[in-house]
Amino acid sequence: MTPEAFDAACRALPAVTHVVQWGDSDVYKVGGKVFAIRGLGGAVSFKVSEIAYEVMIEAGIARPAPYLARAKWVAVDDLAAVDADEMAGWLANAHSLIAAKLTRAQRGSLGLA
Repeated sequence: MTPEAFDAACRALPAVTHVVQWGDSDVYKVGGKVFAIRGLGGAVSFKVSEIAYEVMIEAGIARPAPYLARAKWVAVDDLAAVDADEMAGWLANAHSLIAAKLTRAQRGSLGLA
């Protein structure tokens, strides 16, 4: 997957905002909460379920994300080596996991209810 395709996949999800922070990292949020990060050097981090976290780490697909592993985030170091459709699915799941933690009112105001 290319960085441009990663950006497009994130922005295609409902109610997504994008900011550049933390040393020029592209940060994607829903309802003000981060669900994916694309940092310098091509590495990406995103939220996964507890089961996906274990599977992805054990299979060597990803590694625990620095500073965020306790919240079940993974990091993929080489975005170019990942299938675009597979990554788009992971991003959609990350978006859903974070959106589900928003209040009902927040989800409603974002059109996610």
